[in-house]
Amino acid sequence: MSGRREDLEPNGSDVAPGVIDAPEETVREKIGGYLLGLVFATLLTIASFYVAGTNLIWAPSIPIALAVLAIAQIGIHLAFFLHITTAPDNTNNILALAFGILIVVLVVAGSLWIMDHLNQNMVPMDQMMQMQR
Repeated sequence: MSGRREDLEPNGSDVAPGVIDAPEETVREKIGGYLLGLVFATLLTIASFYVAGTNLIWAPSIPIALAVLAIAQIGIHLAFFLHITTAPDNTNNILALAFGILIVVLVVAGSLWIMDHLNQNMVPMDQMMQMQR
């Protein structure tokens, strides 16, 4: 690198996908966006721990509340940290995210299916204890 001023200035090809048409942001605005995301994520984490440990919420609704807070946390991370937007250049990112979600759903659903079938086909513990005598 020669150190010339032209070499140090960013050009149009130095931007992330999805931000080509975005207005120019200063470093202060970018850091502010990250800090806002950090504050939201921290608040959602604190809310999750509060929901899990309180007696003020009806007990059967706690898993649902935690799932809602987890989905909100995912949304915060996608928007503030991964910069997933609706820009035309973001199509590949969204497709990669959808594929990742599909793989996670398949692994979790497959694991639950296998564990359910194992549970149904196992000998009950009291019968197993009688066989060992």
